Amino acid sequence: MSLLDVKNVGISFGGLRAVHDVSFAVREGEIVSVIGPNGAGKTTLFNMLSGVYQPQQGEVLLNNEPVTGMAPHLLARRGMSRTFQNLQVFPAMTALENVATGFHLQENGSLLADLLGLPSARRRTKRSEDQARELLERVGLGRAAEFEAGSLSYGSLKRLEIARALALGPKLLLLDEPAAGCNAVETEEIEKLVAEVAGSGIAILLVEHDMKMVMRISNQIVVLDHGEKIAEGVPAEIASHPRVIEAYLGAGAKEEAAKYAEC
Repeated sequence: MSLLDVKNVGISFGGLRAVHDVSFAVREGEIVSVIGPNGAGKTTLFNMLSGVYQPQQGEVLLNNEPVTGMAPHLLARRGMSRTFQNLQVFPAMTALENVATGFHLQENGSLLADLLGLPSARRRTKRSEDQARELLERVGLGRAAEFEAGSLSYGSLKRLEIARALALGPKLLLLDEPAAGCNAVETEEIEKLVAEVAGSGIAILLVEHDMKMVMRISNQIVVLDHGEKIAEGVPAEIASHPRVIEAYLGAGAKEEAAKYAEC
């Protein structure tokens, strides 16, 4: 059974059809990548799935329950977490504090207890910090726990954002271009982290422009062009698909596409 089912979703802005009639599914522990040229509708699709936009058509199911247009914080409680193209970290806070905020969102503690510094509040804070340290170790940032986020490298900030998303305890993680702007070493670190997260059983829906990364780690790939799905399949199928080569890789790129399939 699928963890996420996307059924014929679509949305238009001012008469411009941004996404139209897109369907696919994501299963537990699976990495499904959404690719396509700039303006294909990838981020718009993510915004519909994560509650930023209300789809004008279609349906989204999470764990076989309708969640179409549900607010992001409610989706988080149901097991969906997300990162964004542009970093959403707090630069003046430490790496530890950034990740701990994710755990705080899951807690139902009393505001009065927090204000008064009661033992129950201190225990919650200690528990969140301990869990945050474990996640920082998991993403390779254990030694940076006490550093201000603003002092970290760009690649480290990308991993920090993934750690904070994991703090919400997701069953499904939406990653919007996690390797964008990263150098080769940072991209390799992100790739290993994404594969490790999926290996732990968390499903991942990925938007990424690094085709070598996509081809190496994806179980399935969905290709968008002008807001419509033009192909879906395993990496080898996508790399040799004529419409994908024409729309995304460009005319005459068939040989290069074959190289990606062999990665």
